[in-house]
Amino acid sequence: MIEIKNLSVDLGEFVLRDINLNIEEGDYYIILGPTGAGKTVLLESIAGLHSIKTGEIWLRGTNVTSLEPEKRNIGIVYQDHVLFPHLSVKDNICFGLRMHHMKKEEIEERLNSIVGLLNIEHLLHRKPDTLSGGEKQKVSLARALSTNPEILLVDEPLSALDPESRENVQQELKQLHHKLGITIVHVTHDFEEAISLGTRIAVIGEGQLKQTGTPDEIFRRPNSEFVARFALTRNILKGEVIRETGQDTIFRSEGTDFVVVSEQEGNFTASLRPEDIILSLEPIHSSARNCFQGTITRILDKGSTLYITVNVPPELSSLVTRHSYHEMKLEEGKQVYVTFKASSLNLF
Repeated sequence: MIEIKNLSVDLGEFVLRDINLNIEEGDYYIILGPTGAGKTVLLESIAGLHSIKTGEIWLRGTNVTSLEPEKRNIGIVYQDHVLFPHLSVKDNICFGLRMHHMKKEEIEERLNSIVGLLNIEHLLHRKPDTLSGGEKQKVSLARALSTNPEILLVDEPLSALDPESRENVQQELKQLHHKLGITIVHVTHDFEEAISLGTRIAVIGEGQLKQTGTPDEIFRRPNSEFVARFALTRNILKGEVIRETGQDTIFRSEGTDFVVVSEQEGNFTASLRPEDIILSLEPIHSSARNCFQGTITRILDKGSTLYITVNVPPELSSLVTRHSYHEMKLEEGKQVYVTFKASSLNLF
């Protein structure tokens, strides 16, 4: 569907380097990374809004690297909506259809279809400045989809919304993807948003592609410290993998030996997600191969959940519910046990 080959874009102060991506038809593909990583530059390059220094962009088997944006059959939605303030919602949505000189009957049919899909029929008579942030974003989506594009590009569509509107628009995007089967490329810096929506994810940092994979692969098997930190892994340990015939494979970090699953040995970094660590007041008898006693050194309250840091050493952060926190009467200085499976330690 979309094939990006060795793409580089030079904007002077920022350079996107050697991007290679394959986006399949029907994917909900997330471009994920911090501010300034190059996500929007990549999105706009697919749309044809930037000159390409080197490399190629292919859509449905056709090289479109030099093709004008209006000939690519792509819809794009930006974070700040970019609605025409002097036009009604109806006229905003129909703007592109009229530019294509469609007949009045066809415009009405397309309008009714798309506003019904997004449940915004009641907004058609209103002007953009009377809408909420979530309503504006739905109108922007409707306008982008009205011309029946093969690909929908969305740039940080949820970042400016309040939590309730963000959740509503996120559900709308998920339902649109399911109902229309359209290929969506979605830029965000929000990891939870990426996990919730994406069928595949590409992580970008400093103008370079860091990792691609399914949400589970990015979430549980980051290939670098950059991706692990961005995925909020929290536990990133330096150490050495030691293998001896007939014995468990060990990852030694700060004097502690963790049982791991690995065919390699030598110096590695390990990532361990906080939700994979079980916190208890007594040793747990289970199939998990790693169980250590430590002292609570820090408690980070996140409302419904809390991050409990335990010094084994090294320090390990565990995620607990507020109910567990109160039930175990956790506090700094208290002795607890941390337990996790050997397979929970990801090595890179």
